[in-house]
Amino acid sequence: MRSASRAADPHETGTGSNAYALAGVDIHRADRVKATVARQAQTTFTPDVLNAGFFGSMFQLRGYDEPILVSGVDGVGTKLRIASLMGKNDTVGIDIVNHCVNDILCCGAEPLFFLDYIAMAKLGPEQISAVISGIVQACREVGCSLVGGETAEMPGMYSQTDYDLVGFIVGVVEKKNVIDGRTIGPGDVILGLPSSGLHTNGYSLVRRVFDIDADPSCLNKVYPELGRSLGEELLEAHRCYYPQLKPALPLIKGVAHITGGGFVGNIPRILPRGLAARLHKGSWDIPAIFTLIEKRGDIREAEMYQVFNMGIGMTIVCSSQEVAKIVSILPQAKAIGEIIRAVDGDRVTMN
Repeated sequence: MRSASRAADPHETGTGSNAYALAGVDIHRADRVKATVARQAQTTFTPDVLNAGFFGSMFQLRGYDEPILVSGVDGVGTKLRIASLMGKNDTVGIDIVNHCVNDILCCGAEPLFFLDYIAMAKLGPEQISAVISGIVQACREVGCSLVGGETAEMPGMYSQTDYDLVGFIVGVVEKKNVIDGRTIGPGDVILGLPSSGLHTNGYSLVRRVFDIDADPSCLNKVYPELGRSLGEELLEAHRCYYPQLKPALPLIKGVAHITGGGFVGNIPRILPRGLAARLHKGSWDIPAIFTLIEKRGDIREAEMYQVFNMGIGMTIVCSSQEVAKIVSILPQAKAIGEIIRAVDGDRVTMN
């Protein structure tokens, strides 16, 4: 179902069958890893998966009148560095799936299938198995098939146990059910759904604030306000909103996933021209990790709201008449703002 390493050219410089291994790429080890990954991935297959071992995976799309395919691709960023230092790599597998599922959910799409890309200097079977176990778990929880991917051994590109992880997802939504924000208007309410922490953004800043690269032992420090170690807090998995949001989608005008860029970078993406979001600080609880980062790093509050989700992982825009219905479906949802006409070009204001 995946290519585990680039095939060696028999005419490349080297002697005997071990030349590629001496160059840093072990095809036999890669084949063993590939077989293990394939077995794990097969547990996610739905009846619509026709082939997942050829040069391209095949998926049969059926049961829709006017299907609109929605695709997305993303990475986990430097959260991978924390996972590598902690020797805990399963939660980043969950992260990459949930991040991608949440992104296409903003269009009203349900996930169909997922592919991953993992690259490292030297394939570590245990490390890859942990990542894939997280991916498989997250895929199964939303009924998404892991149909393929690439596991690349790239000596000289990565150091030690560092690696890169990217995910690609395809989902579908009926054309009549597409959510694109076009009906949003002044007076509509903004609801927020709580995040589980940093999710997958802002980790380069966090690493600098705590000087993690220079002293990884700080990840083991337990902070009373967190109730656990810094490393455990930073590896908390990115929350998936699809299962809880799905029944409420017909009541919703717009959905914004609060990822890189925070509120300022994401909410305007769903707003019609001339409109803005006014958010009310204090209308939701900010998790302790954000306060800790802000104080330790002496970071301006405005920058915190531009870099991090600050405790809100997903925002929903709906008419005021639908708020009660949505909250009955989503008890964790809180009114955190409203839609107003933009003034001086500002698309997001906070008071």
